[in-house]
Amino acid sequence: MKLKILPPTLRNNKHYISFEAISTVPLNRTDVISLIWESSLNFHGECKTSKFDLWVMKVWTFESGKNGNLIKGIIQCNRDEVDSVRAAMTLITRFKGKKVVFHTLGISGTIKSGIKKFIKLEN
Repeated sequence: MKLKILPPTLRNNKHYISFEAISTVPLNRTDVISLIWESSLNFHGECKTSKFDLWVMKVWTFESGKNGNLIKGIIQCNRDEVDSVRAAMTLITRFKGKKVVFHTLGISGTIKSGIKKFIKLEN
């Protein structure tokens, strides 16, 4: 017997948060994931964080010169918990003892529109 797929009306709605992180230490995708999860768990606890449905979808690394490294990315989360995720992201200030700053660039309904509006990759 094959499992039935949930119809779209019963699925949780998702939104995508475009962000940028400026750090003095080079960050990669796994570092970003661990920073966001750790901040969410510390600020909201396990029960609330489990409702976020957090996924780091894409991460781009840019060189920003002598000030440090610039990272831009997109996070998927539950539509009802967008403000909670943004609050947890703003509390990230340190990674390996060095300064890190997370900025929310914007919120979108699809990954494609988030990249087009907020990430603005140069081709």
